[in-house]
Amino acid sequence: AKVDLSKLKQPMLYAGTGGKKAAAMALSIIGLGIGGAFLVGVILTGLTMLLIESSTGVMFGFLSLVMFTVIFGGVGIVGMKKLGRVRRFQGYLSELQGKEYCNISELAKRTRKKDKAVLKDLEWMIDKRWFIEGHLDDNNTCLITSHDAYEAYRELMRKQDEVRRNEEEATKKKAWEKKTMEEERAKKRQQMDPQIRSMMEAGQAYIQKLRACNDAIPGELVSEKISRMEELTKRIFDRVEQDPDSVDDIERLMEYYLPTAVKLLEAYEELDHQPVQGENILNSKKEIEDTLDTLNIAFEKLLDDLFQETAWDVSSDITVLKMMLAQEGL
Repeated sequence: AKVDLSKLKQPMLYAGTGGKKAAAMALSIIGLGIGGAFLVGVILTGLTMLLIESSTGVMFGFLSLVMFTVIFGGVGIVGMKKLGRVRRFQGYLSELQGKEYCNISELAKRTRKKDKAVLKDLEWMIDKRWFIEGHLDDNNTCLITSHDAYEAYRELMRKQDEVRRNEEEATKKKAWEKKTMEEERAKKRQQMDPQIRSMMEAGQAYIQKLRACNDAIPGELVSEKISRMEELTKRIFDRVEQDPDSVDDIERLMEYYLPTAVKLLEAYEELDHQPVQGENILNSKKEIEDTLDTLNIAFEKLLDDLFQETAWDVSSDITVLKMMLAQEGL
């Protein structure tokens, strides 16, 4: 059987305003009306006291009139405030248009009120159950008008907190692993031959110089080339650290290529900071940029050559493995 969803009972999310509005209007009319009447009495009695000699009874009557004027005037003001709050509540409902959530800043903008004033209103209305299932989010930036929507929000917050915790744990783990790796590498470097360790330290100094030049040169294209050179240089020295026997293969890199690269970049930095970029400056910069491409190709080839022995070992292992598999008929 089909179910007519429109006939299902929907949860009541908002309190009725008819009775509240009538009560507020009654308080306003009674309070201001009677208070106004007493105020007229205060004025007339005051004038009488100025014109004739006042007695104790007249003074008592004057003070009584003042007291009743204040009391009923206060009742009228309370009624006006309640009436204003009812009207604002109706305005909020009109802007919500049946939605179960709304940004408070957006609600304030639409009703032409300050955020703080709207937030104060909503907190009072939620506390008094005008919004029967009303809630505010954790940051007091959003009104949520139903328990279902609030539970969905809480579930989303729980998932976000879980993701954030996992990310924090992953970050801490990564930092710990990096620190441990650096400590192991530092210990390993201390056990290296002093000559190799000195070369590794010099290599790290060149990497720092490349990074400094990259920071000082704003051009995006040349920056990509310098970043590539820095990455290749770092990988080359990582490989030498893993295989100290390959240190002889980077002798030319240390003695000529890296010093020349740094010298060219420093010259490029000086040219790039000139206020007038003439033909000679532009040509020199272009020549340096092209040279960086050439150096990066050379560094890539050097890095590949450093893995040549590993490639031979892998190839030999694969050949032996295939022979053994063939002998076993596999």
